[in-house]
Amino acid sequence: MVLFEVNPDLYKACEIALRQCLGVREGESVVVIADEPERKIGYHLWMKARELNAEAIYIEIVPRKMHGEEPPKPVAEAMKAADVVIAPTSKSITHTIAKKEACEKGARVATLPGITEEIFIRTMSADYDEIVALTNRIADILDNGRTVHITTDLGTDLEFSIEGRKARRSTGVYRNPGECGNLPGAEAYIAPVEGTANGIVVVDGSMAGIGILKDPIKLTVREGFVEKIEGGDEARKLEEILSNYGKEARNIAEFGIGTNPNARISGNILEDEKVFGTVHIALGSNYDFGGRVKAPIHLDGIIKSPTVLIDGKYLFRNGNFVI
Repeated sequence: MVLFEVNPDLYKACEIALRQCLGVREGESVVVIADEPERKIGYHLWMKARELNAEAIYIEIVPRKMHGEEPPKPVAEAMKAADVVIAPTSKSITHTIAKKEACEKGARVATLPGITEEIFIRTMSADYDEIVALTNRIADILDNGRTVHITTDLGTDLEFSIEGRKARRSTGVYRNPGECGNLPGAEAYIAPVEGTANGIVVVDGSMAGIGILKDPIKLTVREGFVEKIEGGDEARKLEEILSNYGKEARNIAEFGIGTNPNARISGNILEDEKVFGTVHIALGSNYDFGGRVKAPIHLDGIIKSPTVLIDGKYLFRNGNFVI
C-alpha cells in the first residue's frame, strides 16, 4: 500500500539520514516514530529503511502537547529494543527519559522535531564531515571550560558555570551504539550547573513553541531560574506556556552552539538552533544530557550575533567564530 507519491528529493535526504548519518545495516531493526503532521516524512523514512533491507517498523503516535513530553510507554519500550530509532515528530522527544533510556540500551537515536520537507532536504545536503570537525572542536572547548559569559548588543549579559559538565555533540552522525542527537545536525551543547546562572538573556531569533520573534523576549535570571519575562505579545505567550508547569520549567537547562552552515533561522527550532553564528539558551529539562532537572518541557531560545567568552577567552565575537 502506497500512502504518498514518492518525492525523489525527500527520498534522497532519507537515504543520507539512514545510510550516511545513522549507518543502517542490513537486518538491523529500525523504528520510525512519527505523528500525523510528520506522516509523509516518516513514511518516506520507513520505505527507505525497508529498501535498505532493515527490519523497518513504523509507529505513529498522537502528537504530544509540548516539546519534551514523554512518548507513550509502549513506544518507549520499542525504542529500547531497537538498533536504530528515527523520530520525525511535531513536538520534540529529544529531551525525554525514553530517548535517554533507548540510548543507554545501545540504540542509535535521531530525533527530527518539527521537521519540514524543505528543511530536511536543504540541511541534509551539508558537508557532515566539516560539521563533525567543527562540532567536536567547540565541544572540546566546553568540556574543558569552567565559566561562560554571553553578551549581545541587545542586552544579553549572562554568566554561569559549566565546571564538571561534559558537552554533547549533536553532529548529525550517529553510527555507534548509544549515540544520539538531532537530524539535521549540528550543535554542541551542555547543561549549565544548576543554580549558577545569573543575568539577562535577550532572545531575539526565535523561541520554541512560538517561532520567529517579532519582538525580543527579555529573561531576567537569578540563581539558575527565570524570575521575570518581559517584552510584547510573544513574551506573554512564553509566560503563559511556562505557567502550566512548575518552577523546574524555568530552569536554565542548556547552553548550545549551532554548527550547520546550511541552516538559517526559519522559525522551526530544530533548524534554528543549528545556525552557525548563533547560540541558544533552553529552559526546563536537562536530565537526559548531564543535568539534574526533570521537567515535562524543554524550550530553546535563539540568540543572534552573540559574544561568548569561555573562562575569559573569546569563542565568538558578535557571532563570528574566533578560535
